[in-house]
Amino acid sequence: MKKIYFIIAIFFINISNGQVGINTVLPLSTLDINGNLSVKTVSLVGSSSVTLINNGVYISVNPTATDQEFKLPNPISFPGRVYFIRNISSSTAKITMEGTGVKFYFANSYANSSNQLYMYDSQNSNDHANGNGLRSCIVLSDGANWNVFTP
Repeated sequence: MKKIYFIIAIFFINISNGQVGINTVLPLSTLDINGNLSVKTVSLVGSSSVTLINNGVYISVNPTATDQEFKLPNPISFPGRVYFIRNISSSTAKITMEGTGVKFYFANSYANSSNQLYMYDSQNSNDHANGNGLRSCIVLSDGANWNVFTP
């Protein structure tokens, strides 16, 4: 009987800390995963109108013509949201966002910001400094803007 009370006590202690562990008995973070993580993948094909990025985590964009637009949600509405974006086409993908006054900020420069970025294959480091000419990037909302991290 003491063993059952002990197990119940441990269960309530973990719940009261608000920590969830998967494959671990002592979670060290709000979500502690001891194992692999799979995220939702989505493939978006460009069209003549704007294609919204509003679902998934790993996003494959596939523009069928140069500069087809793929639009992220407003970063103010989704603080902490992260997307892994990859252009799988030979055409240029134009990435924009909803919202007024919001920007993309690039990890390698606090001063460089833009309200759009272009994803294409380029070896030019000047393109990369401005977040352009990349096949892949990670964008993270800080609650005000999208921060762009490049490989």
